[in-house]
Amino acid sequence: MIKRIKLRTLLIGGCITLFFAVLMGRAFWLQVVQADFWQAHAEELWSTKKPLPATRGTITDRNGDVLAVDAPAYTVAVNPEIINKYDLQDEVVEGLGKVLGKNESELRDIVNAKKESGEYFTQREVRNEGWKIDQDLRDQVQAFIGELKEKHQDMQDVGIYIIKDQKRYYPNHSLASHVLGYLDREGKAVSGLEAFYDEQLKGIDGSIEYKRDGRGIEIPKASEIYTPAKNGKNLKLTIDYTIQYYIEQAMREAYDQLQPISMTVIAADPNTMEILGMANMPTYNPNEYWADVDQKNFYNHAIKSVYEPGSTFKIVTLAGAVQDGLFNPNATYKSGSIRVPGQTIHDLKRAGWGEISYLEGVKRSSNVAFVKLGYEMLGPERLKTYVDQFGFGKKTGIELPGESKGIVDPVQQADFAAMAYGHGKLLVTPLQQIVAVSAIANGGKLMEPHIVKSITDPQTGEAIDTKPKVIQQILTPDKAKEVGTYLEQVVSDQKIGTGRHAYIDGYRVAGKTGTAVKVVNGQYDYTKQVVSFIGYAPVNDPKIAVIVLIDEPKDSELGGGTAAAPVFKKIVNQTLQYMGVPKKIEGGAANTHSKSTTTGPKVPDVGGLAVQQAKDKLSASGISYATYGKGTEIISQFPKAGSTLKVGQFVYLLTEKGSDINVPNLQGESLRDAMELLSVLQIPVTAEGEGYVVSQEVVNENGGRRVVLTLEPPDKEEASADDGQAEDTGDDDGTGNANGEEAALDSP
Repeated sequence: MIKRIKLRTLLIGGCITLFFAVLMGRAFWLQVVQADFWQAHAEELWSTKKPLPATRGTITDRNGDVLAVDAPAYTVAVNPEIINKYDLQDEVVEGLGKVLGKNESELRDIVNAKKESGEYFTQREVRNEGWKIDQDLRDQVQAFIGELKEKHQDMQDVGIYIIKDQKRYYPNHSLASHVLGYLDREGKAVSGLEAFYDEQLKGIDGSIEYKRDGRGIEIPKASEIYTPAKNGKNLKLTIDYTIQYYIEQAMREAYDQLQPISMTVIAADPNTMEILGMANMPTYNPNEYWADVDQKNFYNHAIKSVYEPGSTFKIVTLAGAVQDGLFNPNATYKSGSIRVPGQTIHDLKRAGWGEISYLEGVKRSSNVAFVKLGYEMLGPERLKTYVDQFGFGKKTGIELPGESKGIVDPVQQADFAAMAYGHGKLLVTPLQQIVAVSAIANGGKLMEPHIVKSITDPQTGEAIDTKPKVIQQILTPDKAKEVGTYLEQVVSDQKIGTGRHAYIDGYRVAGKTGTAVKVVNGQYDYTKQVVSFIGYAPVNDPKIAVIVLIDEPKDSELGGGTAAAPVFKKIVNQTLQYMGVPKKIEGGAANTHSKSTTTGPKVPDVGGLAVQQAKDKLSASGISYATYGKGTEIISQFPKAGSTLKVGQFVYLLTEKGSDINVPNLQGESLRDAMELLSVLQIPVTAEGEGYVVSQEVVNENGGRRVVLTLEPPDKEEASADDGQAEDTGDDDGTGNANGEEAALDSP
């Protein structure tokens, strides 16, 4: 009996000891081995981490006008559990579907959505029609919620919610869309600057972590961990909103008229290679990118598309010949055709124009002239060297994704001959072309193009500015200027100049036409052409360079001179006036429409409007303007509303008091224009000399300012050149091709 009691005691004691051993082991396992896991699990129960999203950086134009910004947005969600509990399905589907434009059958599926367990969901977003909607649509949804609550007064919750969010917004819709790119609905950067600078723009999200009790309520005075969001950096572009507007307005008119596959225009400051405007047609609205089913609308042809440039490329050949001292404008050659190894090359007018000078060959865009200049005089290797130096065959380095480098791959002698006039194994981008012509305009410097002017950190205010970058000096300044005088005659010669449709009264324009025949199945198809015009102005002090490229206009008889040059003319004329570049049209034939006698439109009232609204209103009326001050709305204008403008006269817009505005640069202005502007700013003037302003001095006196202007007459040589441009006003024959722009190669 005693033995059995002892055994029972040992057994119970052993079990208790084993239990405690297991308990201690389990405690050790939980508290030591799995400590990190259970600590994290516990924190999940009593700690909440809430994300604080960073604001994406703003993108503005060079003057601070907003092009892309984060804006408030709202997402509509429904609670299927509540909607089905109170039998509101039909009312919600009908009413919400009408407000959002959502398909009712799809909305009914959302309203009746269930989990795998068979229970209704408590929240489902209404995508895509109810996702990140704007304020107006949000207000309509809120009004519908109010109607439901009023109808069902016993219900505080009708199962429809509006969640505050934010989205990327492009206030100018399709303006500069290929430059800006867009964000998709998930907030992912897809193209353009949005994609290229995504890391800098999106910033770094922050967070706040706090303690809560068992009911999920925040515990007052509990320790918090706060990590502030770091907002994205802001981009200021080199793009000018007004110039971009002029470009797209002119393109839209031409696109509707010519009905091409696509159009591209790039405008740049040739002295800095800042891109002032870049656009393609067709285009799209990045706010509603999903509405464009044609993916071609998203393609940035300006930097991605490559093509045989045709005669616009002859600028490179001409520049090389001039730099090497091989171009004699008065020397003559036999036009019509020329034989090179393996090929016979013709002018477009196959019979030619007889024995003509090389300068006439440039004006007529004679292929033979350029084959002789590039292939025979320069030679294949030297020609190829100039093509490389002008940047063809490699990327320019612009801050945009997907840039093409083009192709420069001549092999046979015929390839080098064809390259001399822009054909053969040569493919270029529009951007490479504008960089090349800018090198001639700026005195021979090949420069890297830029579309971002500065990047600013909103937290510190620190800004990184993009400086002009010279890659190499290709031409000497005097040779570059000489090339410009020949290109000017392509435009100013109103009888035989292929670029005569780009001529602008009062501005000296240099340029070159191009009509490149497309290759289809290995053969040139004359019904499919890429027509273009490239140039810059004013020749004596270039402010803008522009390329206009039109891919397959519906009328295949149109050349670069008749299709692209007028678009160039409209853009450049408007832009130079907007820049404040004075027209020199005193005397000579160019003065047939004197701005002292011819009147323009009446001035609309823009007082009190936001700056951009005022600009848009004046631009729509075709009125040139200049804005002074750093304010956000117009406080005064001159001339006053209702006044009749003289041709060429500006409207001056002030956003601050005249006394608070710096005196603008008046060099090159006439005395009348300078005094008109200074009177607007209420600054007295003293003038010395006659003609145009060559220097100015601001004198402080009696607590105010006075400006002393020094004027000199225009240079006689320059004046006579201006007069000579307008002497001949021969009419165009109606077809660019008839002026001898391009020809294909004949088989041997």
